[in-house]
Amino acid sequence: MKLCCSWSGGKDSCLALFRAVTAGSTLHSLVNMLTEDNERSRSHGLPRTVLEAQAAAIGVPLLTASATWDGYARAFVELLKRAQSRGASAAVFGDIDIPRHREWEENVCHQAGLTALLPLWQEDRWALLDEWWAAGFEARIVVVRDGVVDRAYLGRVLDRQVAEELAATGVDPCGENGEFHTVVAGGPLFRRPIELELRGQVLRSGCWFQDVAVIDSSAAG
Repeated sequence: MKLCCSWSGGKDSCLALFRAVTAGSTLHSLVNMLTEDNERSRSHGLPRTVLEAQAAAIGVPLLTASATWDGYARAFVELLKRAQSRGASAAVFGDIDIPRHREWEENVCHQAGLTALLPLWQEDRWALLDEWWAAGFEARIVVVRDGVVDRAYLGRVLDRQVAEELAATGVDPCGENGEFHTVVAGGPLFRRPIELELRGQVLRSGCWFQDVAVIDSSAAG
């Protein structure tokens, strides 16, 4: 099966993709929705250059579209259709257990002629994190919901200690309810790790965002 992946740049979409590829499917492309200015991912606020670096490290094309939230669904269906026209037969999503998200994803995939795959669906949170760490992936926290997760966690690697600290405050350790989001910097899907520089932090729409940039190692020396 040839797959496209609804790629947020974070750990859940990455682990879902890893499971699908490990099971024998072939990755065709990453798909991501950007803000209206075409510069950042709409969900995680990641610069387009970071998404491009992830796609290059994985070795597949990055397909994008930009839209407002009001036009998001329509633009996403067209984006999935692009992936389908280039050979994809299914789309992978990283959702764990929010039914309305699954229903939305199955609906847009149906419109685009794709099958929706949710490899993490209804899995235990800690089992997923253990699988993530055991595989050798690394992710840093880049978004926290204001008043729910302390912004001091921005930029930190999501290791066991951090996950346990978050869980102790009542936060879902996978951030399934939008408490926090991550960016993946390396792991078995990547041909090489991505070096990220932490920059400023900004509060938007009730969330703190950690700005990150790719460090161009070729420019050093």
